[in-house]
Amino acid sequence: MNTLIIKNLSKVYQNGVKALDNLSLSISNGMFGLLGPNGAGKSSLMKTLAGLQQPDEGEICFNNINIINAPLSLKKQLGFLPQDFGVYPKVSAYDLLTHIAILKGLTYAASRKEQVLALLAQTNLYQQRNKDVYTFSGGMRQRFGIAQALLGDPQLIIVDEPTAGLDPEERNRFNNLLSEIGEEKIVILSTHLVEDVKNLCTNMAVMNKGCIIAQGKPADFIATMGGKLWQKSISKADKPVYEQQFNLISSQLSMGKLHIHIYAESDPGNGFEPLSPALEDVYFHLLTSKN
Repeated sequence: MNTLIIKNLSKVYQNGVKALDNLSLSISNGMFGLLGPNGAGKSSLMKTLAGLQQPDEGEICFNNINIINAPLSLKKQLGFLPQDFGVYPKVSAYDLLTHIAILKGLTYAASRKEQVLALLAQTNLYQQRNKDVYTFSGGMRQRFGIAQALLGDPQLIIVDEPTAGLDPEERNRFNNLLSEIGEEKIVILSTHLVEDVKNLCTNMAVMNKGCIIAQGKPADFIATMGGKLWQKSISKADKPVYEQQFNLISSQLSMGKLHIHIYAESDPGNGFEPLSPALEDVYFHLLTSKN
């Protein structure tokens, strides 16, 4: 069983932005969703975990080794797909993956070739192995990114906003690929898309303004909101009144009417109807209540 323990991690950039604010988190094997709005500090945390930047304070321990003091010990066990995965121009998928494999220390040519071809097949890119990666679609490029992240059988895999900008079909294909990676590793999915976490992750945390504001299982979060979520359709002009009177979680325009969800411990009356909560409601409630 792999364990990743983060204690009191802080990072302030030179421009004064506090990206990580005394952040603590504990993660074990399986798909873990790190959910938060853009600017919450998710990418800063991913870069710090990957050893691309040093924290100002705090500890990161992977399998009882402090990786801030011994960064190479993690890099041998790490697969990382950053938010902006750049590729070399005019290099084929096979050649680029082989080059990355060499950089990762896969020195035996026969086993390296076997692993490269197996990963291209796993990511459904085997037929395109001789094509230049820079010509790939966004979804194909992200799948190639997962292939390079899986080189060397890493025990910790970090993927940062992997489905942003993908069309629905490619997003589903990519998520299916992520779900196949297995439960024997830690896979951290950093995203602002609630649906990806709901579909893939058995455990999750919500991050905002450099802090972890909640951690647990998606099903448990949803259960805690049972009987406390209410809905109503109102006119758009009435929204400010409802914002003053109720704990408004979300609003969505539909057919000229504003469909609102509110949080209330008991029936608020006023024409509201009970609603079964979704993970998206939990997420918005956490963000609004912790602001």
